[in-house]
Amino acid sequence: MKRLLAVGLFLLVASLLGGCDRTDSAPRFKLTDVTGANFGKELALTDFNGKPRTLADFRGKVVVIFFGFTHCPDVCPATLAELAQVTKELGPDAEKMQVLFVTVDPERDTPELLRQYVPAFHPNFLGLYGDAAATAQAAKEFKIFYQKQPLSGGSYSVDHAAGTYVLDPQGRLRLFAQYGAGAPALLHDIRILLQVSS
Repeated sequence: MKRLLAVGLFLLVASLLGGCDRTDSAPRFKLTDVTGANFGKELALTDFNGKPRTLADFRGKVVVIFFGFTHCPDVCPATLAELAQVTKELGPDAEKMQVLFVTVDPERDTPELLRQYVPAFHPNFLGLYGDAAATAQAAKEFKIFYQKQPLSGGSYSVDHAAGTYVLDPQGRLRLFAQYGAGAPALLHDIRILLQVSS
């Protein structure tokens, strides 16, 4: 009898715990969940077609923001290639996502250069730029570090934070992807944000 009671009690506790798991409706992200962060709420720059842009322009879409520069030898092209892969894997849902590449090197990244560089990864990607003050403001808003590094011969590179931010269709900052997080993790979490908002 005690054995039956013990087994019954075990089954009851197991079913209650299982019930808790099933009712947990919070999304299970693979990237870093930054929901509720008090930054990344504004962006006021110009796209490579000369059109002023703010985050409100992309309301209704998942927005993926990456800060970089066109002369970047590795991190920037690798990240944009990953995002192009995510776009391809999303299929028709790719129309509900907007990738924004924000230059931290407006001195060299002219609208013409951005117009050649960014869509080479995917025709729907947009490049954004501003003057030095607007660039600094955008970077500050998203807590992005960047700094010129002189090179021999008088040229320079730009050290910069290499993470990617993802906003939901309501324009709220939701996720941070460290460099190297990979296309599968980005795809998984962007799909969750698209499902939650549909």
